[in-house]
Amino acid sequence: MIKNIAFGAFLLVSSFFFAQNTTMSGAEAKAFVAKVSSETKEIKSLQADFTQTKKMDFLDKSIVTYGRMSLKTPNMLSWKYLKPYQYSIVFKDNKIFINDQGKKSSVDAKSKTFEKINKLIVGSSNGQMFNDPEFSVTYLKNANFNIAKFTPKSAQLLKYIKQIELSFPKGQSTVSQVNMTEASGDTTNIVFKNTKINAPISASEFSL
Repeated sequence: MIKNIAFGAFLLVSSFFFAQNTTMSGAEAKAFVAKVSSETKEIKSLQADFTQTKKMDFLDKSIVTYGRMSLKTPNMLSWKYLKPYQYSIVFKDNKIFINDQGKKSSVDAKSKTFEKINKLIVGSSNGQMFNDPEFSVTYLKNANFNIAKFTPKSAQLLKYIKQIELSFPKGQSTVSQVNMTEASGDTTNIVFKNTKINAPISASEFSL
């Protein structure tokens, strides 16, 4: 369950694209990275509602969940699944804190895959994700989105993640969609809405 939630977190979310994706030119990619990196430096906090859709080979129907994501720099991240069940996961102080419908636990995240996932998610709010040495990045575009496709370099991460796509609406510098393909072939889509940037976030969002 922890793995699915953590991977679902990638989720900072893409639905299926009907528009044709094309590769950005070197100049376009450089300009895109510069814009996102510059504008997201001003983000101190971010909060959004999300819908997560997970497709698994052995299930006929997709699993759809709804919740709220809260991020506060430099390194606090909370995912609270509210429907159809309640499940919270908080990344804080190199630890993962979990509340599974009242059952609380914690996991040391230091030097583990979860730490790398957390780092990339937080990096999506400040532009530092493009410099993460754990991933190679390909830049794509279509009529509606600029897309950064991340492919893990390490064998450790490749055991779990095949690729992650972060999608940015044209003219915006924050991620609106994430699409992740796991090594198994299962996919997770997360779509954010009602995004609030630099609005006050209650400390209770990062506690269980």
